[in-house]
Amino acid sequence: MRNTIIQCVQCEKWLREQVNNAGASGVVLGLSGGIDSSVLAALAREALGKSGVLGVIMPCHSIDDDESDARLLAEKLDVEFVRVDLTKAFDIMNESVGEEFNSLVKSNMKARLRMVTLYALAQSRNMLVCGTSNKSEYETGYFTKYGDSGVDLMPLANFLKREIREMARVLNVPERIIEKAPSAGLYEGQTDEGDMGFTYDVLDEYLATGRISDEKARERIDVMRRRSEHKRKPIPIFKE
Repeated sequence: MRNTIIQCVQCEKWLREQVNNAGASGVVLGLSGGIDSSVLAALAREALGKSGVLGVIMPCHSIDDDESDARLLAEKLDVEFVRVDLTKAFDIMNESVGEEFNSLVKSNMKARLRMVTLYALAQSRNMLVCGTSNKSEYETGYFTKYGDSGVDLMPLANFLKREIREMARVLNVPERIIEKAPSAGLYEGQTDEGDMGFTYDVLDEYLATGRISDEKARERIDVMRRRSEHKRKPIPIFKE
């Protein structure tokens, strides 16, 4: 496993270079109260200083504990954060379309509303939007196209979930955030691993080494990677 401290330092350097090359004043990121956004916020704080980071808490029929954890992280890092409640916008959109959507469609709508919010704030402050997806999520397509993948930078997309946990400890992310079950916060009791049907440990080992003992998990992971390939590729353009 790569040295965690070196990982953090290299990622911080890369962040500074990206922001400087773009002539931007910093980065904007969504703060969900989860480990990925917490690690990214901590890296950005180290790389860009207090004035170079804006965290955005965006509840939308969300779990109160997640917002509490997001606030805890922002206050610990001493970075500016704003709260934008998207519940009303989400409800109006649902009513306006006039169609009954399933839970997956609704969760993707929430992610896309958050993307619009982040870009509005980023543009008004000459900042770049940072995505929080890690490699485990990115490789399996466990993200929303034009939602949490609608970003300018993906600093964590080359780090497995297990590496994110180690980075969190190096960066002194609060233990309650590190130990909580990874979740999109869609409803009480929802977890990433429950949705995927396998653990991050199993997924990370397979992505890192190609080895896996659970044949059903291997088949599911392979299917997820194949079906989500379009999310990782440029938009197809017809050429004569």
